[in-house]
Amino acid sequence: MRTDIFARLDREPEPPKIEAPRMSRHRAALFGGTLAFYLAIVFAVLVTSWLVALDWKVMLFRPYQQWPELHAFLDYYVVLGQRGPTAVMVACWLGWRSWRQHTLRPLLVLGTSLLLLNVTVGAVKLGLGRLGPHYATQIGSAEMFAGGDIFPSGHTANAVVTWGILAYLATTPRARRYLSAVSATVSLGVGLTTVYIGTHWLSDVLLGWAAGLLILLALPWFEPLIARTESWIFDLREQWRARRGTGRPVPAAEGAPQPVLLPQSIAAEGAAPAPGAPAGHLATGAARARAHHVPTVCPERPPATATGTRRPPTHPDHGSCSTTGPAARPLSGG
Repeated sequence: MRTDIFARLDREPEPPKIEAPRMSRHRAALFGGTLAFYLAIVFAVLVTSWLVALDWKVMLFRPYQQWPELHAFLDYYVVLGQRGPTAVMVACWLGWRSWRQHTLRPLLVLGTSLLLLNVTVGAVKLGLGRLGPHYATQIGSAEMFAGGDIFPSGHTANAVVTWGILAYLATTPRARRYLSAVSATVSLGVGLTTVYIGTHWLSDVLLGWAAGLLILLALPWFEPLIARTESWIFDLREQWRARRGTGRPVPAAEGAPQPVLLPQSIAAEGAAPAPGAPAGHLATGAARARAHHVPTVCPERPPATATGTRRPPTHPDHGSCSTTGPAARPLSGG
């Protein structure tokens, strides 16, 4: 049984060095071309051009009636373009990557892209106010500024951004190519599914693809802001940990000996502190030495005899000071 697959689930010992994509000339040219395509779609719908006529032809063809056997499957497949379920799935994956690689960049990139998606696509939806095919009032009309909110297609743009983020955050060229192909296939299928069901015009889907691609191409411009935000969050975490570690005093254990600082005892003992040694340590050592010091008691001198001479000591050490306890007994004569 191979265990190297499960080893990838472990947390990396240190954050990997991943370079953020930059706005290269190729990417800038692609961004400009996509923006021109975006504006051309909006202009074509506003002037009720041939694109609006194509929208009506596809809608009157009613694909859901031509291939009814696909309806049940595509009702579930279109969920891959809904913002809530897809955001949760991708956020779980990127959250695990953030934990494993010790970085918040994957989650911050996802949050930035979704914020841009809501602002840009939502503003255009509400500003143009186009009605969907099921609510159209006049055949051949562009149905603009009528209080709708389906132009561009939010399902399509969300599919492009949400699944495209995985390719944007890929760490190897091979993984980036594979994930780009998967995200393009999913977003293309989601857009065509909305046309099949009849919830969007074909031009809605075209504009949704362009809107999502613009967000992905513009993300390198937001990388410096993402890096500063990540650094700021980590600084806040370190400050919180520091306050949590030093905010409460450490209680002393019950019955533990407390150090006694007696600087005057050092002077009394005549001990000079060594260079670099703290005075409190010396004072504590002197106090401890006095606590365990054994008092010196000298025995009584033997009494004198009748002839005036003193009786010699019966013990060889008699006459010298002996170290006994506090209640030392005098040595008696023989």
